Amino acid sequence: MEFKVVISDPETGKSYQRDIKDEKARRFRGKKIGDEIDGSILGLTGYKLAITGGSDKGGFPMKKGVMGKTNLRILMKGGVGYRQKKGVRRRKRVRGEIIDDDIVQINTKVIARGKRKIEELLGLEIKEEAKKAEEKPPEPEKRAEEERPEEKPKKE
Repeated sequence: MEFKVVISDPETGKSYQRDIKDEKARRFRGKKIGDEIDGSILGLTGYKLAITGGSDKGGFPMKKGVMGKTNLRILMKGGVGYRQKKGVRRRKRVRGEIIDDDIVQINTKVIARGKRKIEELLGLEIKEEAKKAEEKPPEPEKRAEEERPEEKPKKE
């Protein structure tokens, strides 16, 4: 069993992705959209996360309020999985709100912060500092005179 967990931080607007397998992934089984989980499962000690959604192997979105673990074709007039047009309702396939083995991606958001930044805990801050150190100084701008192509005389 393997999940891709997307962690969204509403304060900074950034999101981070973690792949989890086996024992850590089993802790997500049976959870529903809206449930709170401890961030230490993903290496975020001191953080609390809320499950906001996800998608299954076929790409169908999980929808809050649809009970069970199966795919259902429900009549929708808007919301998750369908963009509404005026006066139109469509039957769309969505996934139930309970996480099981067929789910591939789980979306979460931070609801309580820890003492350290997420970047530090996930090991991403070091990479950003290394990129800044490797940046080259900007090249001097070329003058308009240098950019003009040379005109060659035509042979008659």
